[in-house]
Amino acid sequence: MSERVLVTEPIIPEVIEKLENQYQVDVGKSGTYDNEEALINDIPAYDALLPMLSNPISEDVITAGTNLKVIANHAVGYNNINVKAAIKEDIAVANTPGVLTDSCAEFTIGLMLAVSRRLFDAQEYLLDGKFENWEPLGFLGTELNGNTLGIIGMGRIGTGVARRAKALGMNICYHNRSRVSPEIEQELNASYCSSIKELASQSNFISLHCPLTDDTHHLIDHEILDVMNSNTILINTSRGPVVDEEALAHALHNKTIGGAGLDVFEDEPKLHPKLKTAPNCVLTPHIASASYQTRKDIGLLAADAIIGILEGKSHSEIPNLIQP
Repeated sequence: MSERVLVTEPIIPEVIEKLENQYQVDVGKSGTYDNEEALINDIPAYDALLPMLSNPISEDVITAGTNLKVIANHAVGYNNINVKAAIKEDIAVANTPGVLTDSCAEFTIGLMLAVSRRLFDAQEYLLDGKFENWEPLGFLGTELNGNTLGIIGMGRIGTGVARRAKALGMNICYHNRSRVSPEIEQELNASYCSSIKELASQSNFISLHCPLTDDTHHLIDHEILDVMNSNTILINTSRGPVVDEEALAHALHNKTIGGAGLDVFEDEPKLHPKLKTAPNCVLTPHIASASYQTRKDIGLLAADAIIGILEGKSHSEIPNLIQP
């Protein structure tokens, strides 16, 4: 049991147990490895790393990992990892695609309902003792049925959201780097928008499911927000920097859009101060994948990649490795 594995934060116990059956495993305290210095100091001792999305796996961290053979991110995203630097050092990098689909899709629908039906405003009103009787004009919201959902990023999660939204009676349009298959379009009765502006102008709800890249940074900015209707609700469960939060806060406070539901933020874990006071804005702490089964599946998939690499399997035998 010579190989050592660093899991940067506590995760589902079954995952730790699986790794401990074969390796020496150290589990960091929450937040310990959210800075480069701590990682650079400790990483030379480890053969494998299982980090969180909040851990900056920079080129300097990778260079310091002189024994490192594999980095298996506890997430479907991997924008926290300098993949090019890892591959240059012959370090395998894995993520966890597929296992988050149902949890994130369900959560997205939940955020849509919470914002459109003003659930948190209504609860605050009730708890503050303001509810005295049934009110015919109290907390009038927007139904999903009959409205149009625009999806930006029609991958696994985006498609999962579309299927659930269609079952709730919504019309679907989408924008993606490339069109999905005719079979998927037909199944969802989904129309393709060639631009974000086109999608924004015709959607009552917009849900973001794209990765964070140079092209998608601040994809939703002043220009796109200005195209939206005054009742449009924006949902983001993808990555925080996809949205220009200053522009979004301005639109919410000026009521040029109808509301927002955000599970991710531009400068996590910090919140933009104007979002804290924005009307009809539901904020949750990055929990779209936070079901027990999904977090367990994420951990096990990452653990399997670590085990595969340390056992000497070829890259082609490990399906969740990120290819150069």
